[in-house]
Amino acid sequence: MKTILFFCASFLTAFSCLAQTEVMAWGNLTGIRMDGQLIEFETSFRIVEKNWTSVFASGRERTQTTFRREAGKAIVESGALGVRYGEKVTDVARGEASVELAFSSDSTRQVEGVYYCFDLPKEQYADAKIVRGGKNISIRTDHRSIKLGFRNSVKSFVRRDERTGNTILYIQLMDGNLRKGQQGKLAFTIKTDGTIDHETVTVEVDKSSPGRLFMGFGGNFRLQSPHDPKVIDYCLENIRVAFGRVEMPWRSWQPVERVDPIAKAKSGKLDARVDASMQMAKRLAAQGMPVIVSAWFPPQWALQPGQKRGRGGVAGLKMDNSKKQQIYRSLADYLVYLKEYCGVEAWAFSFNESDIGIDVLFSAEEHARFIKELGACLASRGLATKILLGDNSDATTYDFVAPAVNDKETHPYIAAVSFHSWRGCDKETLEKWAAVSRTLNVPLIVGEGSTDAAAHRYPQIFLEETFALYEINLYTRIAAICQPLSILQWQLTADYSLLWGDGIYGSTGPMQPTRRFWMMKQLASTPANLFAFPLTSSNENVNCAAFGSAATHQYAVHIVNNGAARQAIVKGIPPGALPIVYVTDAEKCMEKTNAMIHADGTLTVDLPPMAYVTVIQQGK
Repeated sequence: MKTILFFCASFLTAFSCLAQTEVMAWGNLTGIRMDGQLIEFETSFRIVEKNWTSVFASGRERTQTTFRREAGKAIVESGALGVRYGEKVTDVARGEASVELAFSSDSTRQVEGVYYCFDLPKEQYADAKIVRGGKNISIRTDHRSIKLGFRNSVKSFVRRDERTGNTILYIQLMDGNLRKGQQGKLAFTIKTDGTIDHETVTVEVDKSSPGRLFMGFGGNFRLQSPHDPKVIDYCLENIRVAFGRVEMPWRSWQPVERVDPIAKAKSGKLDARVDASMQMAKRLAAQGMPVIVSAWFPPQWALQPGQKRGRGGVAGLKMDNSKKQQIYRSLADYLVYLKEYCGVEAWAFSFNESDIGIDVLFSAEEHARFIKELGACLASRGLATKILLGDNSDATTYDFVAPAVNDKETHPYIAAVSFHSWRGCDKETLEKWAAVSRTLNVPLIVGEGSTDAAAHRYPQIFLEETFALYEINLYTRIAAICQPLSILQWQLTADYSLLWGDGIYGSTGPMQPTRRFWMMKQLASTPANLFAFPLTSSNENVNCAAFGSAATHQYAVHIVNNGAARQAIVKGIPPGALPIVYVTDAEKCMEKTNAMIHADGTLTVDLPPMAYVTVIQQGK
């Protein structure tokens, strides 16, 4: 692999955002960190309709928003329902931030009011005392406090959220009589304090119960940008990528129904986009990866009359059932040509996110029939390629796979269960996906891994420390709960890039790895083909996943410390060679450090604040 220059601290200081206030791209603050520990709350802009008939609250994918940083200041511009708002957030001291709000109305109408709100989780603030004065509001519990100081007096009130049980503090920005062109500003400081938890965490691996195979970290390679080649080269040369997913440019492969696409390709008229995608598949396969082929854009002839894709968003295109055989033949032709002329037999095929229609839309029953019918077609053509069950847009739509699970005729043609990790990855939902995989006795794949599907609209968010930490937290949780065969990053190209500079999203300077890159590289450092092991963590702010093999005596324990500095005692790894410990945090980029080995075989590892730490034992 190419040697990467270790100029990490200077790069992270210059390009990553090591702010203590967590600012989401849509303007919500999720808390302020003190020594790495989060003093948790969540702000939002809320528009309350008359008589509280409905409440709009800002959140992920609910607004068209922009995000950037200038001179250390997080700047958000967004809006909804005819109300525009801007926000500037600056860290001013330990545990303290200043917030500047600007807001305006684009229309004249009656509402209950427009508010800036603090959502206080019941787990931390059930017994909070809230004292509201003209220019000051204080929120205090036995273990934490929040003080809000305003330049001018404000109107405020407190309500209980019936759905969550949380306490919501409402601060009025505009009253119910909205007027077109109406404007306002609000400036205040947030000062937090609280007990900092440095207690040692115990991480115990249960090596007696090896679970499912983890081949390793994977990636998506859907080609979209002239910047893609340099990013792909860098990632493949510096990360152990175990699994790949590429696009089938279907509408470019066979734009005209009556033209034989294989004959056209053999005559030297293979479309450039198709050729590039096939060559990408060939490159990944040459590195020993299984390759998934997924289709987004269908040709017009394959669609029901009147179906047409608009720009962006959810296409929701329905295929013409009267042409099913022609459709299956076209898809099979592509996979046959890929095998015969590029030497790549696809491990699996899918229509991307057909549960919501990006771009082909299936009902759950249509998805089950598609698996049976295309699966049989591929088998009849001599292909070992099977179909992904699901490849869903996110974890919440797991009901989409139920008909196929209940139809045994689909089972011989299912390669793996797949979902995308953009939304809904709570423990209960992830356990349902894991159960589906076990029921069918097929692997589970995270076909697209990351946390914010809209992030390409505000790409500076990729440099935020919070974004990187949330991403590796999610992967660690998925690895522990779902035991996937692989998690495929979206993407290892210039789209949602792990790199920055050299024109990527308009960035300047040399191309360099971000903190996200180092975290993904560290996850990918897991030795190949280990089994997932159950484990426990004694602290809910420390997420962990473990892999190992009794045959090779290789083990890997991944630890994400979401709080202040502490030590971890790691139990359950059989004694062997001196373990390697990697640390990625605000200053370290997969830096090697040491663990203390005790006589009983346990390890003590230092966990810096907000750090990702990996312990790898390479065998005896």
